[in-house]
Amino acid sequence: MTLLRRVAEDVSGNLSSSQTEALKRLWRLARDVDSTHDQHNIPHLPMRLGMAHTYMTEVTADVQVCVAVLLSGALHHGLAKRGELEADFDKEVVSLAVDMERVEAFAASHAMGHQENFSGLLLTLSNDIRVVIALIVRSLVLMQRINLHPDAAWVAEVSLEARMLYSELAHRLGLYSIKSVLEDLWLKYTDRPTYKEIARRLSQTKRSRDAYIARFIEPVSERLTAAGLKFTIKGRTKSIFSIWNKIQNKKVDMDHIYDLFAIRVIVDSPPEREQNDCWLGYSILANMYQPDPRRMRDWLSFPKSNGYESLHITVLGPENKWVEVQFRSRRMDLVAEKGLAAHWRYKGGKASSSDRWMTRVRDVLEQHGAETSNDLWHNQESREVFVFTPNGDLLRLPPRSTLLDFAFAVHTAVGCRCTGGNVNGRYEKISYRLRSGDTVKILTSPNQSPKADWLQIVQTSKARTKIRQSLDEARRLRADLGRELFERRLRNRKMQIEESELSRLILRQGYKFNTDFFAEVADGKVDLPRFLDMLKHEPEAEAEQAEAPESADGFILKRQETEADDGALVIGSGQVKGMRHELARCCSPQPGDAIFGFISSEGVVKVHREDCPNAYYIRFRYPYRIISCRWAKSLIDSVQATTVRIIGRDDIGIVTNITSLIDKEKGVALSSVQINSSDGLFTGFLGIRADNREALTRLIRKLVAVKGVKQVQTV
Repeated sequence: MTLLRRVAEDVSGNLSSSQTEALKRLWRLARDVDSTHDQHNIPHLPMRLGMAHTYMTEVTADVQVCVAVLLSGALHHGLAKRGELEADFDKEVVSLAVDMERVEAFAASHAMGHQENFSGLLLTLSNDIRVVIALIVRSLVLMQRINLHPDAAWVAEVSLEARMLYSELAHRLGLYSIKSVLEDLWLKYTDRPTYKEIARRLSQTKRSRDAYIARFIEPVSERLTAAGLKFTIKGRTKSIFSIWNKIQNKKVDMDHIYDLFAIRVIVDSPPEREQNDCWLGYSILANMYQPDPRRMRDWLSFPKSNGYESLHITVLGPENKWVEVQFRSRRMDLVAEKGLAAHWRYKGGKASSSDRWMTRVRDVLEQHGAETSNDLWHNQESREVFVFTPNGDLLRLPPRSTLLDFAFAVHTAVGCRCTGGNVNGRYEKISYRLRSGDTVKILTSPNQSPKADWLQIVQTSKARTKIRQSLDEARRLRADLGRELFERRLRNRKMQIEESELSRLILRQGYKFNTDFFAEVADGKVDLPRFLDMLKHEPEAEAEQAEAPESADGFILKRQETEADDGALVIGSGQVKGMRHELARCCSPQPGDAIFGFISSEGVVKVHREDCPNAYYIRFRYPYRIISCRWAKSLIDSVQATTVRIIGRDDIGIVTNITSLIDKEKGVALSSVQINSSDGLFTGFLGIRADNREALTRLIRKLVAVKGVKQVQTV
């Protein structure tokens, strides 16, 4: 049966007579055109037919995609225009074909399969996830057709793209059978002797391996049947690529790889009993053979982000051989074989087996082009942006990123000097909103420097941090200049002053920090002659107010009655002001701790924690120097720096969602990020700076609500 006839059978009964005639007309035109082969002598029409048939058999029987694949070929060769196709076919099918042709052309013109971000770019460029799946299928069909092709360099390039890009995309979408074939073909074309040697040795041991599998399965089947389980059990030899990968990672030869095959138990259970029956089979097997707990994998409780669910156990079987056994339901097996792109035959299956993105993919492909496919990727606000540098490198940025974000992503120095940029050959301002596929060249000027309003333009935490650092550095330099000017004026007047006295006067002028005061001196915003006059008369005023020496109790009581709130320590009903206080080194109290004060012989209030190791001795030896203290409410509420630990599923884009949420939250800033992932889960440690405790609490509450996040707590 020819490939054309197979495709005709795939779409038969789903097209009207006029649509069938339109396809036949396009087919006849395609046969007559001169360009029936590409520059590498690969025939176009068989490629399109192969793509359509493979999608129908290996992914899902989606007639819309099958027809769109054929129509995209017609668009590519100019055999028909979009308007002509819309006269015969549904607009959605034509739109899908146009999208396929556009993304295929882009992928063909950018040979960037080795770049990690390129897969993300393809996902954002396509308006329908089925376009990306069609690209994966195209790579599979092409790989199957280039065996022994004379152009070895081109075969190596196609193989690398299939391995680094399309097999990874297939893995993310759960298309494991396609992924396995692509990996095997990559090894075959790049290291043919190794491929043949592994294949030969697998063939030699096939008889003994099959006999061992049969001996292992027989008693297991009896025990599972006796437990009342309905199931199918079979053995599966690992792929050639998987065996080669183990040889490379473990640095051993093939004779020392003991898990060349795996036993798969597929239980026939309703959705509500899937997990229970899988765990029942697990317990039966663990009672029969000794399990290895280090190699146990529970993807039932924590499914992979691409929807994979299974329970893996490795046991010491007959003849002291380790055997891997996988327990899963028929629904889980369907997803494992064809991914979430397969028909969702079990409507009652748990939708929580993947993240929201994958669930929407499943819904689209289940409904064969329902309305949800049109808006699956249309929400550009929630999608990452992938942008090219002039050298062809690809950078990934968060949603809504601007040209200024891109400049800081290239280099901090470039961002600080950025004045604009050429986007696709056209000048744009720093506030230009980037789009996936843009090629950006940053324009700089040595006279440019970060401005405070840049913080309202950028979206990335890196750009915000670097802008703040630059602004702080500029402010520090201005403060140094202002201090130098201030000290020169002091010398001109032949005045001297203690740093503590100067700080107290600056504080009385309403400045929180000395650097703020000196920065304004440099900016000319401070009346220096008037300030120096105040500084000159300050000691005289204090001398007039001096009183006879008094006891520590009297001194403190008077301070309580006369001094106002300065936001530091509260003593009784008043607050310490104009008096030095220090945090005791023996216990290092922090805002929020229960504290008391001890007045030293120098008149300095030493602040201790109530549970300080020295507290008993101080109270016993110097009770008359003890004064009650508590933190000011403003100090308790402020949070300088906090580390937040967050645990969740290692889903696609979840880290970006978390950092974007923090960037948009008022009163908090992200200072550091450390992410570790393992077995489908990630653990992150986020350095958070918050204006107050209420802002931190509000942020934690929102982080808990993020899809895929399981636990959030401060450490």
